[in-house]
Order: sequence, then structure tokens, then C-alpha cells
Amino acid sequence: MMYMSEIVEKTNNFVVDLLSKELDPKFLYHNLRHTQRVVKSTKELIEFNDLEEQDKEVLLLAAWLHDTGYTKGFEDHEEHSCTIARKFLKEHGYKTSLIEKVCDIILATKRGHEPSNILEEIIRDSDASHFGQKSYLATSELLREELDQLGIASYSPQEWREENIKMFRAEHRFYTDYAKENWQEGKDKNIKKLVKEKKARKNLAKKEQLKAQFKSESPERGIQTMFRVTMRNHLKLSDIADTKANILLSVNAIIISLVLSNLIPKLDNPSNDYLIYPTGIFVVFSIASMIMSILATRPNVTRGEFTKEDVANKNVNLLFFGNFHKMKLQEYEWAIQELIQDKKYVYSSLTKDLYYLGVVLDRKYRLLRWTYTIFMIGMILSVIAFFIALKYYGPDRILKMSETSMALFF
Repeated sequence: MMYMSEIVEKTNNFVVDLLSKELDPKFLYHNLRHTQRVVKSTKELIEFNDLEEQDKEVLLLAAWLHDTGYTKGFEDHEEHSCTIARKFLKEHGYKTSLIEKVCDIILATKRGHEPSNILEEIIRDSDASHFGQKSYLATSELLREELDQLGIASYSPQEWREENIKMFRAEHRFYTDYAKENWQEGKDKNIKKLVKEKKARKNLAKKEQLKAQFKSESPERGIQTMFRVTMRNHLKLSDIADTKANILLSVNAIIISLVLSNLIPKLDNPSNDYLIYPTGIFVVFSIASMIMSILATRPNVTRGEFTKEDVANKNVNLLFFGNFHKMKLQEYEWAIQELIQDKKYVYSSLTKDLYYLGVVLDRKYRLLRWTYTIFMIGMILSVIAFFIALKYYGPDRILKMSETSMALFF
């Protein structure tokens, strides 16, 4: 066929070599791959249009040469392409009239140009054939990156989507019957994808806006974190206090059990009368430590009721179980609804909860401090009393000391 003539083959080789060696790598879209796609689409359109052999040849030459001007820069690349085409075709003895025809077709690829004949319509449709392909979105993204890297324009993904939708709807249309029949459907699918992405983005933006609005109306993250961390620390300190009290309670219970089972029975013997006072001191301080430990862990009893007036006046802390455990579920649900509708009431309730937890902790740790102090003093006084009794009042000091040691540990 004529459009596979020698000049077309030479132009093919020339363009491949030119774009491979001299084109800036920043041209991610307008490169050899794009030119080859346009040539392929041009051949496809030529097959389904009744053209003269010379017109077919001119079309293919224009398809190969139409973007060679990008080797000279982005601006006025169509004119540069014409200059390159004239020089190359003239060197190969191509007719001047046909060269100008090639240039007219190349200039027809300018954005906004309205074609005046079938050849210009074919080159316009070939240059935009990717609009109807499944790979359009990926190809379009290459053009966005190209514009950004060349410093021509910078678009966000949302802005670029808007530009594509605008171009599809208002600026572009296919001209040839073949393009309308075979590529228009793919173009319509691509614009539907763009519109669908736009709607999805709008819905997401609305959700983010509602979320931000809700955040602005709810406690700030820093305040939430403050209450959460403080509450956790209070509860940890309360657990530590209870653990310490339980340890002292257990230790003193074991000590008293050993004293009652091993030491007290020996006091019936008159020879062991000197052990009565040390043993009494020992037992009294142990019992005092146990009582203080129990007081430190003993829960307080609250009335567990509130009235509507209490809620209206914000005089009740609904976050503490002791204030509502005797109320009916419906009454408590109503009170909670009143609480969450008033941000200040929420803050106030959380603050009261922290405050009264702190008061309870203060009481626990004061009792624990006295408990440990009493236990320590009791141990010291008891040991001193036992040594004094053994040294000054025991009939047989060494024997009695051994018996005392056995009584204490066994």
C-alpha cells in the first residue's frame, strides 16, 4: 500500500531516533510512545475512510512528525514540528506542495483548532484516540506529571479531574464516523469514572466536614487525653493502695496466727511470765495494723439516688455509680441524655469524678502511711521488749532465747 512507502519508513526511523535521543526525559506523555499510538490510530482510521493513496501517505507522515517539535521545547511545538518536517522531507526530495500539506495537518493538532477537511479530522481524532481507551486515566496522569516537572502547571488530583471533565464536556469531540462509533463509548465510560470519583470525593469531603464539626463541638483531643490519663493514673494509684493494704493485712494475719498457736500457750507456765508484755505489745500493734489496713480498703456507702432537680441544677455526678445505683434505668437514661447535651455539665462531671477519686486516694494513702508506721513501730518495740525480757527477766537466758526464737518462727 502507498502509505507504507519508502518515505514513510524513513520518517518512522528518523522520528524514533530523534525522540529517543533528543527528547527531554521530563516529557512523560508527549514522547515516542504517544507518537506511536497516534500513528496506530491514524492507520486504523485510514482503513475505514476512502482516501487517495497520496493522502494516506501525507497523513502518516504528519502522524509521525506532529510531536517532533517537543525536542525544541513545549512552547510552539507545532511550529517547531513543521520546521523539522520541512527540513527532513526536503532533504529526501519530497514535493514542496505535499510538505506544506503535511504541515497543515500538523498545525491542525493545535488545541482548539476546528478541522476543515477529512485529513484534519483524522489527525485530530488520532491524537485524542486515548480518550476512548481503558488506559486513559493512567495516560492522563502522565500528562499531569509532565506539566509539573516542566514547570508549566501544577494541578492537584482534584483540580486535574476537574480539568479533564471540563475538557471532555466542553472542548473535545470526535469528528470521524469511525471514532464516533468505536471510541465514543470508551470516552463516555471514562467521563463517568471521572464524575463518579468527583462525587465520591465530595461525599468524603462532606463526611470530613461533619467529622470536623463534631470534633469542634466535642471536647478537644488534648482535654480528652488529659481526663483519660489522669483517670487512669488515679485508678492505678487506687489499685496500688489496695494491694499494699492487702499485703499488710495478710502479713499481720499470719503473724497473729503464729503467735496464737505457738507463743500464747507457753504463757500458762509461770516461768514464762516475763514474755507476757513483749507478746502483748506484739499482738496489739499487729491488730492495730490489721484494723488500719481494713479501714484503708473499706468502701464507703452512698445513697445511690438523685432527683430531677439535682440533674437540672447539675448537683449530681452521673459518672460515679454510687450516685445512681438505686435509680431505675429509664431515669438514668434520661439523666445521661441531659448530661451529654451540655458540654459544661460533661466537663463538670468529669472534674468532680477526678476530684472525689483524689479525695479517696488521699484518705487511703494517709491510712496506709499510718498503717506502715504502726507496723514498723510495733515490730521495733516488740523485738526490743523480747530482748529486754530475755536478758533481765529470763531464768535461763540462753534457753529462753532459743525457745522464744522457736516460738516466733515455728
